[in-house]
Amino acid sequence: MGLYLIGIVFAVISMFVSNRLKSKFRKYSQMPLASGMSGKEVAEKMLADNGIFDVKVISVAGQLTDHYNPMKKTVNLSEAVYMQRNAAAAAVAAHEVGHAVQHAYGYAWLQMRSRLVPIISVTSRFQNYVLLAGFILIGSFPSLLWIGIGMFAMTTLFSIITLPVEYDASNRALAWIDEKNIVTQTEYAASKDALKWAARTYLVSAIASIATLLYLIAAAMSRR
Repeated sequence: MGLYLIGIVFAVISMFVSNRLKSKFRKYSQMPLASGMSGKEVAEKMLADNGIFDVKVISVAGQLTDHYNPMKKTVNLSEAVYMQRNAAAAAVAAHEVGHAVQHAYGYAWLQMRSRLVPIISVTSRFQNYVLLAGFILIGSFPSLLWIGIGMFAMTTLFSIITLPVEYDASNRALAWIDEKNIVTQTEYAASKDALKWAARTYLVSAIASIATLLYLIAAAMSRR
């Protein structure tokens, strides 16, 4: 029952944050950049200003599908961000290049997260099945539940490590667009607000994962 309650509470919070994020981006997508630069141009200039010339800026389908791929060395911008010339597009483009800058400069938290990716790809796929089997077989095979909790703990760790990675990328983006006068003060405030709500989606996810992990540990200890 407790697990369902945690899920419902954080699902509602996540939905609220997600809706606010989409609302902010719709609002700031209506704020044309005085510089007239597109998201693609913002990304390419930030890469060049940081001495990064082996990363390509490409367009990908979807909404809010923007991301940096360290394996292929591509800044992937959604079609709207790639083409449009507004405060929201500038913020997103600069944020994703922030990850490319982290990669180029060997940012420790990004390196740590990258090393966890292969592990998370396995644990996230099977952890729910192992946890379910662990609760069912708690009497005859108690170790199975703790194996499942250990797998979930890896997912939680990944969520926690993601926080400094995302916040740092936003800080790098905001510092650059301000220093290089890519945006006006009004546009800067809009970009900062948009990235703030984007970061909160990761914060909610991390807190939800921590709360679930603590509940699973408490539930396992109570059934010993």
